[in-house]
Amino acid sequence: MSTITNDQSRDQPPSGLVISATESIRSFLLSASRDPHLSEQLQELASDLRSLDNVPYKPLRSIWIASSPDVRPDLVRLFSGSGFVFTSPKPREKSEELKARLRKLAEMAEKKEYEELVKDIAPKKDVDEPFSSYKDQLGFGLHVVVIMFTCYLLGFLAFRALFSRDPVLSAAGGILGMVFGMLLETLRFIIWTSKDLRPPSSASRIKKNQ
Repeated sequence: MSTITNDQSRDQPPSGLVISATESIRSFLLSASRDPHLSEQLQELASDLRSLDNVPYKPLRSIWIASSPDVRPDLVRLFSGSGFVFTSPKPREKSEELKARLRKLAEMAEKKEYEELVKDIAPKKDVDEPFSSYKDQLGFGLHVVVIMFTCYLLGFLAFRALFSRDPVLSAAGGILGMVFGMLLETLRFIIWTSKDLRPPSSASRIKKNQ
C-alpha cells in the first residue's frame, strides 16, 4: 500500500491507524450495511464509515471479521489502491519565556548589525589610557624614585666637590638635584600623556572622511 499524507484534518479526526477509502472499501461497507448476518450496530457503523473519505482501520477490520467469509472480499483485494493517512499534528505554541528570549536575541542581532554598519563612521572609543593598569603605575613610580635618587646623589657629590665637602651645602645640592629630577619626570609625564591625547591630524581626518 502506498503512503499518503493528508493535511486536511477534521474537527475530530479518527484515532489510530487510518486508511484512504477506495471503491472496493466503499462497496464492502455498502454490502455490510445491508448484511442481515451482522448486528444492527455493525450495520450502522458500516453505513457511517461508507460516507468518509478516510476510514479508521480498527472498526473496518471488526466489520470484516464479523462478515461471512463467503461474501467478504479478501484483504489484499479490499485494501488494493488504499494508503495510510497521516494527519498533521497541531503546531505547538511557544511559551512566553521563549518568545521573550527570541525577542532579546533578535534585538541583539539588530544591534550588532547596526554597529557593524556604523563602525567606520562612529568615533572609536579611546581605551588606551595612561596608567590604566597597576603594572604601569608601579613601573612609573619606581622610575621616579630611581631618577630622584640619582639626581640627589649627583647634586650631593657636585656641591661636595665645589664647596670643600661642606655637609650643609652638599645636602642642599642633593635636594636641588632631587627637585631637578622631579621636574624632569613631570615634563616627561606631560609629553607622554600629550601623545596619547593628541587629536588626529588633518591628513588622517581627510582619509577617514573619504
